[in-house]
Formats: sequence, C-alpha cells, structure tokens
Amino acid sequence: MPKKILDGIVVSDKGDKSITVMVERKYQHPVLQKVIKTKKKYHVHDENNSHKNGDKVKIIESRPISKTKKFKVLEEKR
Repeated sequence: MPKKILDGIVVSDKGDKSITVMVERKYQHPVLQKVIKTKKKYHVHDENNSHKNGDKVKIIESRPISKTKKFKVLEEKR
C-alpha cells in the first residue's frame, strides 16, 4: 500500500521537533452533489525545527514516531 502524501500549511510550531499541519481537501457529497471543504490537523515530525507558521509543506506517512505523530515533512513548497 503506498504512503499518503499530503499538502498543507503549518499552523503551530511550538513543540520541539514537531509541527501541526492543517490539510484542506474538497470532495463532492454523494447525495447532495455539493462540493464540501473539510480541514484536518496532523501532528508532523520536523527533525531540524526548520518550519514556521504559515509555511506550505508536503508531508508523508511514516512509522509512528510518538502517540500522535505518524507523518514526516517531505519538502517545503515555495
């Protein structure tokens, strides 16, 4: 099974080697046929503490690093 790769924006960088990334996705409701926008926050491992609030990043699924962190930063989007 391939690993998930998601795009999002950093909303918190307070933790040591950790950031919180907000991922927004759009999908069409199966019955109402409306486009719905959903947001979800992911706790992400940031080894070098190099990302700050507002940065656009790509994250990839990885092995569990802690109780809530299951993603790593893949690259920063400019």
